[in-house]
Amino acid sequence: MASRTCSSGRSSSSSYNSNSKWRYDVFLSFRGEDTRKNFTDHLYSALDRGNINTSTDDEKLPRGEEISPHLLKSIEGSRIAIIVFSKTFADSKWCLDELVKIMECEKEKGQKVFPIFYGVEPSEVRNQTGSYGEAFKNHQTNADEEKKKKIEEWKAALRKAGN
Repeated sequence: MASRTCSSGRSSSSSYNSNSKWRYDVFLSFRGEDTRKNFTDHLYSALDRGNINTSTDDEKLPRGEEISPHLLKSIEGSRIAIIVFSKTFADSKWCLDELVKIMECEKEKGQKVFPIFYGVEPSEVRNQTGSYGEAFKNHQTNADEEKKKKIEEWKAALRKAGN
């Protein structure tokens, strides 16, 4: 059974402007096992204290291979995306799919994207070296044509976000 360890769902309290095209101020994307109990929880708390409406991890959301419609709406409805790149971020297909969606929203909706490099160098993310290179070796093992296309989308999104 696949586990989803990237973000979405829980949101901090803030006034929601129904006239705005944005439901959230910030969408926080991260690999839970790397950063949830330390950096990301502190970042979320700081955003919450600042009354910044933030969509982040909710372990009650369904887990699986595909990003849920709820998660897609959270990404699309966020004015800003903060991506916490950590050592095992690229191990997660879910995180990489989230990243592709975030980069689409940056291009198509004007969403602002702010990367944070937690224990990794921007060049590792951009060039898929180090732990990111290892993750992609694993993703490419026995990849069919559809998966190879998805891998190229992931790599392009990492290059753009890592710049």
